Amino acid sequence: MTTSPADPPKGAGRDGQVLKLLAVTACPTGIAHTYMAAEKLAQAARALGHEMKVETQGSIGAENILSDNDVRGADVVIIAADKDVDLSRFAGKRVLTVGVAEGIRHPERLIEQAQSAPVYGGGEADGAGTGGGAAAAAAGGGGGKERSVTYKALMNGVSYMIPFVVVGGLLIAISLAVGGHPQADGGLVIPEGSFWKHVNDIGVIGFTLMVPVLSGYIAYAIGDRPALVPGMIGGWIANTGALYDSKAGAGFIGAIVTGFLAGYLVQWIKKVEVPAFVRPIMPIIVIPIVATTALGLFFLYVIGRPISWVFTHLTGWLGGMTGSSAVLLGAILGLMIAFDMGGPVNKTAFLFGAGLIASGNQTVMGMCAAAIPVMPLGQGLATLIRRRLYSEQERETGMAALFMGLFGISEGAIPFAAARPAQVIPANMLGGAVAGAAAGTAGVTDAVPHGGPIVAVLGAVGGVPVFFLAVAIGTVVTALTTVTLVDVAERRKGNAAAASLSPVPALAGEGDGVGVVAGGAGVVASAGAGGRVGADAGAGAAGGAATATLAKASVAEARTDTAEARTEEKASDGDGDPAGVGEPAGDKAPAGDGDQVLSGYLTEQTVRTQLAAGEKEAAIREMAELAAGTGKVADVAELVRVALAREAQGTTGLGEEIAIPHAKTDAVTAPVVGFARSADGIDWGSPDGTPAKLVFLIAVPEAAAGDEHLRILALLSRKLMDTGFRARLQGAEDKAAILRTLGEIH
Repeated sequence: MTTSPADPPKGAGRDGQVLKLLAVTACPTGIAHTYMAAEKLAQAARALGHEMKVETQGSIGAENILSDNDVRGADVVIIAADKDVDLSRFAGKRVLTVGVAEGIRHPERLIEQAQSAPVYGGGEADGAGTGGGAAAAAAGGGGGKERSVTYKALMNGVSYMIPFVVVGGLLIAISLAVGGHPQADGGLVIPEGSFWKHVNDIGVIGFTLMVPVLSGYIAYAIGDRPALVPGMIGGWIANTGALYDSKAGAGFIGAIVTGFLAGYLVQWIKKVEVPAFVRPIMPIIVIPIVATTALGLFFLYVIGRPISWVFTHLTGWLGGMTGSSAVLLGAILGLMIAFDMGGPVNKTAFLFGAGLIASGNQTVMGMCAAAIPVMPLGQGLATLIRRRLYSEQERETGMAALFMGLFGISEGAIPFAAARPAQVIPANMLGGAVAGAAAGTAGVTDAVPHGGPIVAVLGAVGGVPVFFLAVAIGTVVTALTTVTLVDVAERRKGNAAAASLSPVPALAGEGDGVGVVAGGAGVVASAGAGGRVGADAGAGAAGGAATATLAKASVAEARTDTAEARTEEKASDGDGDPAGVGEPAGDKAPAGDGDQVLSGYLTEQTVRTQLAAGEKEAAIREMAELAAGTGKVADVAELVRVALAREAQGTTGLGEEIAIPHAKTDAVTAPVVGFARSADGIDWGSPDGTPAKLVFLIAVPEAAAGDEHLRILALLSRKLMDTGFRARLQGAEDKAAILRTLGEIH
């Protein structure tokens, strides 16, 4: 749908024309940023006297969806998102695109900037607009956006690639397991023309497509639809070494390179001024043809030749090492096998080992065979031992990777390496080197050009016990190194996000994809007087639900709020009390029967006016015992352990004297929420340094984690932005008053 551009009205706002604003907020996998950005934008619009409707997007889909009529009547559109948002429906409108954190930090400034934002031509419509993805983000301004674009593009490619890896890998593994016939040398052969050979062929097609898909959807996230074709064709070229005289393609690393090259090339072509009569064919003919041709030739003549050179010289170098130390050779082969999993370095090591089998030297292939399964097995094991570091999709991929690893399909680890290359690739290489060195030390042999436990089971391996020991050690090393590096990286990102979002409310650990809670809410603000900003909340599961950290202004800064900020606060509170410390006004939601809130999960039994504990662990234990009084806690010690394990990943202290420890565990039989206050406060490691005086404990069983856990967190994250609400909660005299105040959460 195309509408005419809306010129910024003059004097809009409290003393002039009321603007009709639209906004879309979204996080890669999170709910809290989505809610908070929507709430802040709605509050700012109300305070400035404008109308605003906010669409929120989560993994369960969009809510409070902007209709065609909404778009047609809008003056400007604000996109505050850290994931791709389809901009084609806003063609002809002034569109400002920024990260979701900007919607939380500077909502008033965004509304002002949006009035002079460029008109989105929609790369699809005329080929001359800014397009989606990176171009729009760059137009939105603000420092630090480029990293977000890169991250989003990479994750977009990985998310589309994962089904191809899983389907292709599992079909190959199943066909080998069921239809493979053992050979005298210990290998497996599937008879030509058989049913299982056809199943195997289908799996091979899936594996063949995964690299172009990765490249294509990285490009799509940057340059929109015109970049999809050059991205996919570029990925196919990268993976087909025969096109540039190499025995091995560039694999998934080459696909990442071609994906980004295609995306940014298309983005650059879109900026070229062309005659009006050419614009309609730009996105469907000119851009794809020019970009595909340029990228393909560039890879063949510029990038491909060095890859072929590397392959040739690595093979010669390895040939000169055959008489050296078996431990050193095994470690080097393990490093190479694990580096790019199907790329030129991996293929060089594999083909080197396979080529020596015919000459009677089976020990080199034995080293390779031990290293081959370590990557998928190690990454799969990592998702089991530190589940909370991974999304639900990643955990499912981890299970598939474990199965693929048993059959020597190293590509099962590619989704993890593509998503977190700086952490996963070094861990893979370390584990592969350990496995290869161990196999070399013991003189393990392999009579077939394949690896993994399957070849040992079928009798192709000599020195089976040591082979399995080498694989096991390499797998454990890979898993432990991975979780350590990922944990360190996530902590650093969380701390950086918390620092960058001070001094305004924001959730650390989501802007770059670290947060892993999902859902969506719709918020609509209107310009009339009185009334609370309405919100429709919804939550859903994605990415292994966990929360992130709330970073807000220091207490000193909070005490020096401007008059405009106080106006915004009143808009949020919906009453006439600027300080927000009086009793709830008539438009506040009542607490129902006065003894339970949050669907009855928080009751008088789970409220404590004062905590006796003075430090975090003791406070969590005290609140777990409080929750046990409901009869819903089967194992208090386990509940405490899980909650403390969550704290070890990153503090649940939100700042502003608030903490929300939480646990997903079957130590509870039903969802339960507790609340307690601490007079002196407890050091919770909050980003703003304030001690926690308001503490909520959320505990849900695993089966309910994807639903209730997220819904409760969504409600709390939205309401706790209200300074008046926090003041009323602090000042409540007894349990009844506390419950009345908490009854405002709905």
